[in-house]
Amino acid sequence: MTTTGDPHGTPPQGVSASLSLVIGFVSFAALCILGLGMLSFFADIDILAVPGLDWWPGIVGMFGAISAFSWMLWPTLSRGRASFLAVPSVALVTAVAHLVLVWLSALLSGAGTDSALEAVGQLISRGSSAVLLGAALIAAWIAIALRRTKAAAPHWPWERGDEE
Repeated sequence: MTTTGDPHGTPPQGVSASLSLVIGFVSFAALCILGLGMLSFFADIDILAVPGLDWWPGIVGMFGAISAFSWMLWPTLSRGRASFLAVPSVALVTAVAHLVLVWLSALLSGAGTDSALEAVGQLISRGSSAVLLGAALIAAWIAIALRRTKAAAPHWPWERGDEE
C-alpha cells in the first residue's frame, strides 16, 4: 500500500511573525514588571526616588521601552529565518530608549535638568536598567526561538477531527 501524503498531516509551518511579536511583547512587559518588582522588594529601594519628580517619567519610559522593543524586533521576525544575532541589539536599543525617554519626560515635566539626570543615574546605579536589559534579552530570544521553530499550534482533542 502506498500513500501520497504524510500520514501525520501537513508539516507545521512554525509560529507566525505577528504571533511571535505579541508573545515577545507580552513576555518583555511581564519580565520587566516581575524583575523591577523583585528588585524593589528584595533591595528595599524605590525604582525612582527623585525629589520633585512625579511617576509619569517612569511610565512614559516603560511604554517607550516596550515600543522600542517591538519596533526593533519586528524586522527580525518578519524575515523568513529570524536570526539570534539580533537579540543583543534589540536589548541594547530597548534599554537606551528607556533611559532617554525617562530623561526627556522628566525634563518635559518641569523637574529640571538635575532631577532628570538624577533619575537616569538612579536607574543605572540601582540596577533597574540591568533588569530591563535582561528582560529584553530573554523576551527577544523567546520571540525569535518561536519564529524559528517548526512547531504547530496546539489543538484540543475534538479539533483534530479525522487525524486519529
